[in-house]
Amino acid sequence: MDKKKIIISPVTRIEGHAKISIDLDEYGYVSDAHFHVDEFRGFEKFCEGRLYTEMPVITPRICGICPVSHTITSVKACEMIQGIQPTYTGNLLRRLMLLGQNVSSHALSFFHLSAPDMLLGFDADPAKRNIIGLAQSNPDIARRGIRLRQFGQEISERITGEKIHSKGIVPGGMAVPLTKENKKYLLGWIHEATETTLMALDILKIFIQTNQDMVNSFATSPTMYLGTVGPNGEHELYDGKLRFVDEEGTILQDQLSPKKYLDFIAERSVGFSYLKYPYYKPLGIEKGIYRVGPLARLNVATKMKTTKAQHEFDIFKRLGKGKPVHGTFYFHFARLIETLASIEEISHVLHDDEVTSHHLKHNGYWNYDEGIGCAEAPRGTLFHHYKTDKGGKLTNVNLLIATGQNNPSMNRSVLDVARQYVKGPDIKEGMLNRVESAIRCYDPCLSCSTHAMGKMPMKIEVKDANGKIVKQLVRE
Repeated sequence: MDKKKIIISPVTRIEGHAKISIDLDEYGYVSDAHFHVDEFRGFEKFCEGRLYTEMPVITPRICGICPVSHTITSVKACEMIQGIQPTYTGNLLRRLMLLGQNVSSHALSFFHLSAPDMLLGFDADPAKRNIIGLAQSNPDIARRGIRLRQFGQEISERITGEKIHSKGIVPGGMAVPLTKENKKYLLGWIHEATETTLMALDILKIFIQTNQDMVNSFATSPTMYLGTVGPNGEHELYDGKLRFVDEEGTILQDQLSPKKYLDFIAERSVGFSYLKYPYYKPLGIEKGIYRVGPLARLNVATKMKTTKAQHEFDIFKRLGKGKPVHGTFYFHFARLIETLASIEEISHVLHDDEVTSHHLKHNGYWNYDEGIGCAEAPRGTLFHHYKTDKGGKLTNVNLLIATGQNNPSMNRSVLDVARQYVKGPDIKEGMLNRVESAIRCYDPCLSCSTHAMGKMPMKIEVKDANGKIVKQLVRE
């Protein structure tokens, strides 16, 4: 049988390095597709032998996009080892930083990585279909996206003095306070940040209305979902409990302590990627595919905590008609709803009088040999699991990262979209961009599990069964 293979390497406008392979049958139709993460993850191994107290300083270096999530999850694991809880003000400041990072990361995903497709077109010249092209054609939108990301980073900077890789989050609370001057400064951003997010929601809704058929058929394979919620099922990023729902929306597990994550989540290796395949253990490998991240969090939540976000959440929920929203494109909608919710909650936290208190930290010491921390990173539920010896040195480290948990469904989405849009043998660049965009919906952060350097060009090769290149497209 004469087969052909399309290689997209690397996938563009994502955070990290990966490739996509698409197999075509003799008629030019897609028979299979895979998302490959082809760089090695070694962070857990080289942390072994270090003191557990070093982890809140080491782990933010995993990623420059979501360092706060790693730091907070790490200090929660350390607090379990010490047997302590953070102070009230420490919790407020951590929550502020996590919400700010959520705003910054979501702004990057929508305005920089995905909006060029929506505003310039999936078939536009790839040399212009990027943030630079967006800035030339829609300067106000591009500027607003940059400033929204700046606002999220300013929260970390105004508290700790660092926009990324912040050092002030420590076991027991915080090492640095928020001054009244910086509190006033951050409150001054709320109106603009809200206005920009509502504008982004309008852009997205117009695109969805104009491209309803495409959106409703874009990688719609149903899955389970995992996210953290508050005690009444409310959307909760900082300190929630685990909730699993199935593809019909039935709650399978609720209010689970993150400390029990290994009772419900397992991983298996696959031969085509360094990224493992996590799954929900009670249903097994084939049926246990679940998703995490903004789409998952809104699918598992019963309600939002803030007024404007609740209005958009109601619209989102109606899309599912009583069931989860499975369409992968709706990750973008969920991401913007979360951005709005984060801005509203930032305002609420800043109006708490205790946010500028100097009662920042409880002290603790090594008491237990195991600690597990959990928080919602922008891309989904994040776990840090540490084991130590009696001297506090790490003997085992496990980092279960959101992008890894989404890996099985990303592969399924790539196959779904490839089958829908790739029709050989005349392969158009725009067809392949749609396949890439399925990955961009998840906003994967591969730097959380691998580390990449260099530029992000794109080379597409169509090979026959003998490995001969029959067609090649190159993007410098």
